[in-house]
Amino acid sequence: MSVQSPRLRAELAGVPAYTPGKPAAAGGPVAYKLSSNENPYPPLPGVMERVVAAAGTFNRYPDMACTELMAELADRFDVPVGHLATGTGSVGVAQQLLQATAGPGDEVIYAWRSFEAYPIITQISGATSVRVPLTSGEVHDLDAMAAAITERTRLIFVCNPNNPTGTVVRRAELERFLDRVPGDVLVVLDEAYREFIRDPQVPDGVRLYRDRPNVCVLRTFSKAYGLAGLRVGFAVAHEPVAAALRKTAVPFGVSQLAQDAAVASLRAEDELLGRVGSLVSERTRVQAALGEQGWTVPESQANFVWLRLGDRTGDFAAACERAGVVVRPFAGEGVRVSVGETEANDLFLHAAEAFRKEL
Repeated sequence: MSVQSPRLRAELAGVPAYTPGKPAAAGGPVAYKLSSNENPYPPLPGVMERVVAAAGTFNRYPDMACTELMAELADRFDVPVGHLATGTGSVGVAQQLLQATAGPGDEVIYAWRSFEAYPIITQISGATSVRVPLTSGEVHDLDAMAAAITERTRLIFVCNPNNPTGTVVRRAELERFLDRVPGDVLVVLDEAYREFIRDPQVPDGVRLYRDRPNVCVLRTFSKAYGLAGLRVGFAVAHEPVAAALRKTAVPFGVSQLAQDAAVASLRAEDELLGRVGSLVSERTRVQAALGEQGWTVPESQANFVWLRLGDRTGDFAAACERAGVVVRPFAGEGVRVSVGETEANDLFLHAAEAFRKEL
């Protein structure tokens, strides 16, 4: 009898693997992990108490409707509950969006380099990626992205701030772009790092969505709120899109721990703003120090900085690891370095200075 393997979808062939940030080596010389854009602070006040209480209900399914969290978000952003949908981090919601909008024969446009999950979830959906190169300043080329729209385009990602470059699209250019996009094409404003923005010219996507039915905004509790390990994100979109997201969600995907932690985090905004402010100050210090060392660094509005290193990328990452910090290399392109504790940032800056002197 011949042995055959199950027939799987052809779209899965060659799907690139998502590469997580390398962890700090246990017992090794590396002391700090600056590779995953994690918040270095512990959970916000009140969060641990809610999580510990929720842990006693592991034997029960979570609230599938995320009732308390949805109500909290609706109040916070002044939107109807029907315009909200949750998922396992903003990337989980992004994958739900692909399931709802695109399939074989359809196209998805995004800048490149941008968030590395975009090509993965696009290919899994069966759709075709249309990658539009960043400008020389590491910013979305919105004119080129608009020119790339065809009758097959179903969804466009705009990552703002962009991961991994930290650059932003400002209000006038984004609104001009949105005016050029056909109404039946969904534009997803991925704002995972929204809380770190200090440029007043960068628009709040939630304001843009209100009178644009084809705009969807993604947010997450993984970054500024420090809940990366609990996996909870959400979308703000008009009812047809939000309803589609709820249909494509994995049942009970957002755990009760994640829901309760997110609610408690939203209620600790004063502490959140203080922590984010400290990270932004560190970001400013790190960028200034890199500039003084002679590096060309795009102005970041996120909690990380980007160094384009080309074929020296691997060497630089290795030098940082020897110095005690792990950074995130993108082979042949550059490294993304999260802003962490002051001590971690200092180690990174020392490594960058020593490497620069060797060039």
